[in-house]
Amino acid sequence: MQVINSINEMQALAISLRSKGQFLGLVPTLGYLHQGHLSLVETAKTRADKVVVSIFVNPTQFGANEDYSSYPRDLEHDLSLCRESGVDVVFVPAMEDMYPSGYSTYVVEENISKVMCGISRPHHFRGVTTVVAKLFNVVRPDMAVFGQKDAQQAAIIRRMCKDLHFCIDIEISPTVREADGLAMSSRNKYLSPIQRNEAAVIPQALQMAKKMVESGVKSTDRVIAEVTHSLSTKRRLRVIYVCIADRDTMEPMREIVPGRSLLALATWVDEVRLIDNVIL
Repeated sequence: MQVINSINEMQALAISLRSKGQFLGLVPTLGYLHQGHLSLVETAKTRADKVVVSIFVNPTQFGANEDYSSYPRDLEHDLSLCRESGVDVVFVPAMEDMYPSGYSTYVVEENISKVMCGISRPHHFRGVTTVVAKLFNVVRPDMAVFGQKDAQQAAIIRRMCKDLHFCIDIEISPTVREADGLAMSSRNKYLSPIQRNEAAVIPQALQMAKKMVESGVKSTDRVIAEVTHSLSTKRRLRVIYVCIADRDTMEPMREIVPGRSLLALATWVDEVRLIDNVIL
């Protein structure tokens, strides 16, 4: 397994591999890897000849009062997991190379990024699209893998690729969950046992919504109301949003269309922000 820090070196390797007909897969991450990330690696390995994992805690996707400085980091553990998972290259760029002095260019998606998480985190997706576009230009992948847990992010990246003519296949890997159903996230580390116990209501509420739809409920208002009520029964949870939207455009839907409707939510568990979703 190669560990590369230089942008020029990563680009040179990518160009060399592609010239030899190698199909490259990219898994972009913030690091502090867990089984959810490794499932993305496994998805990439099913198609790619070489898999690249990028590790970069991207400052532009964190708001002014968010957890950039305290975001969990453990590069040695990340490298060990990548090595065990058969990753070919780990790209760990330096901050000053990704955002050199005087940096002033950003990539902005104007529609999908304005709803849901985009309301309470107005600059978050600008940071995501910018850093992903930069990684695409550096790594030159044929495919990139993202997780279903970040459904809005995945929809935005797909839109960006279409609009800006990135010839990259975007694969969406299913959400990996803990034993109690909570979606795996690096931020789960922040949860105390009491908070973790209360957060377990999130996947329970999503499953309740899924069962309602399977039983014939079509009203988005009714499903949203039931999920919101379920979440509100926990003292430490504060609902940021619960919505049902088109899984590709994130536009709100008035009636549930099975297979196309996505129930997405975001909550605070005290000071920890969690997101999750389910396709209805």
